[in-house]
Amino acid sequence: MQQDYLPFKETGYFSQLICDYLNHNSDLKAFYNRFPDIDNFAEQIEEKKSSFAARSRTVLTNVLRKQYKHLQASELTAQNIESLNSENTFTVTTGHQLNLFTGPLYFLYKIIAAINLSTQLKAQYPQYNFVPVYWMATEDHDFDEVNYFNFKGKKFQWNRKASGAVGELSTRGLDEVLELFFQDLGVSNNARDVKKLFENAYLKHDNLAAATRFLANELFKDYGLVIIDANNRDLKRLFIPYVEEELGNQTSFNAVNETNKKLIDVSDDYSIQVNPREINLFYLDKNLRERIVHDDGIYKVLNTNLKWSKSEMLKHLNEAPERFSPNVIMRPLYQEVILPNLCYIGGGGELAYWMQLKQYFDAVDVPFPLLLLRNSVLIKTEKQAKKLQKLNISNQDIFLKRDAFINRKVRQISNIDIDFSTQKQHLQKQFEDLFKLAEQTDKSYIGAVRAQEQKQLKGLEKLEKRLLQAQKKKLSDEVSRMTDIQNELFPNGNLQERTTNFSEFYLEYGDRLIQNLVEHLKPLHQEFSIITQ
Repeated sequence: MQQDYLPFKETGYFSQLICDYLNHNSDLKAFYNRFPDIDNFAEQIEEKKSSFAARSRTVLTNVLRKQYKHLQASELTAQNIESLNSENTFTVTTGHQLNLFTGPLYFLYKIIAAINLSTQLKAQYPQYNFVPVYWMATEDHDFDEVNYFNFKGKKFQWNRKASGAVGELSTRGLDEVLELFFQDLGVSNNARDVKKLFENAYLKHDNLAAATRFLANELFKDYGLVIIDANNRDLKRLFIPYVEEELGNQTSFNAVNETNKKLIDVSDDYSIQVNPREINLFYLDKNLRERIVHDDGIYKVLNTNLKWSKSEMLKHLNEAPERFSPNVIMRPLYQEVILPNLCYIGGGGELAYWMQLKQYFDAVDVPFPLLLLRNSVLIKTEKQAKKLQKLNISNQDIFLKRDAFINRKVRQISNIDIDFSTQKQHLQKQFEDLFKLAEQTDKSYIGAVRAQEQKQLKGLEKLEKRLLQAQKKKLSDEVSRMTDIQNELFPNGNLQERTTNFSEFYLEYGDRLIQNLVEHLKPLHQEFSIITQ
């Protein structure tokens, strides 16, 4: 297995904010706690240790025992669950939606980063225990984001009506998706394993949360992964004080809005990922997840007849905390309240919205975790690697957007030089003399000289494009082979990891797929990995 790296910035797929974060831009320091260097975990451990209550550990361990009651956990996972009762145990957490059959490949990369970082921390700080945690986003309600996966260029979609939290959705109807999927799987031993995994996950479990828990456990139980469903009454009881704060003082709304203004002040290139509402909570019930709003002293649930006075609402909260669901603004806080967590591992978009929350965490006195960009990976087969080498396509080339990729390669393989940069520079030099002449004779002619310069530069650019197009046509066979291999590695012009399902590679590599990724991915090596599997 060969592994190469490319700086995230050079891939062209990561935001300016994330590139600045990885580059330790001092202007961003106010938006996170500590950078995820191995040495910085020492202070993070002490900060979390002093703030996380023993009672919370007891509740967490009891809940996890119940959630694993009907799941075949590995000995290592069982040990990790029990160790959470110890004040010397901490978690490394990643979260993900309940995408059908894991969704895209980066589901694997997130979890493997949590596993490998836990191992690395144990080597650095042997007096502590570190548990990799996968947080299932069971309370999400956007079914259209999780009801499909892609396999060999086809989209397999679960069509049904859905409402409420996705984790509670019945798995009825997934046998039809399975039947279509199996038609494309083939009959190899690995294909049979994939089929069995899908059947056992989705046809033998009643809801999407249970199915996803089984699936993730089957893939990662040998590495001690602990899977948590935080849609739980006992866990939410720990969160009551923060829900009361939200209902009464709109703390998150004020803090996040202030942070958003500060981010924009740092750079116009930074995009705001999430905007807070006055109350950042949903109300949960069977087939229901709707926003809670406050209007003229009354708390209401949108699109329902439910309403309470403030005292009634607080009473209801204490009687039924499971009815209150944090939205994207409050979910990270909920995670850090119920877990002895040190680090959150996520994609670029996730880390960007976490950076909007630092001031909110400070306002409610909860330690802000270290933020680690997950591993990103491009997997090449040996056949693809040989084809790239034959076509003289480098790692830098393959990440270019389509037009830039074709133009660069045509220029490289062409026997004529279709680059008019020298001619443009020569033309501009000539016009410098003309500008001086106009300046010395009649300044009113400067505009005419400038217009003529632009006209001739545009003429050169047009001619360059036409010659390049003609050369592309002449080299159409080579261009076709190059674009075919780029299409294989970047489906629909997207990163492989954001589109392709793990089963596509499992068919070829079987269990070695995850084994090799666990062996080679380094979570603190903050560069894009290109792996020849």
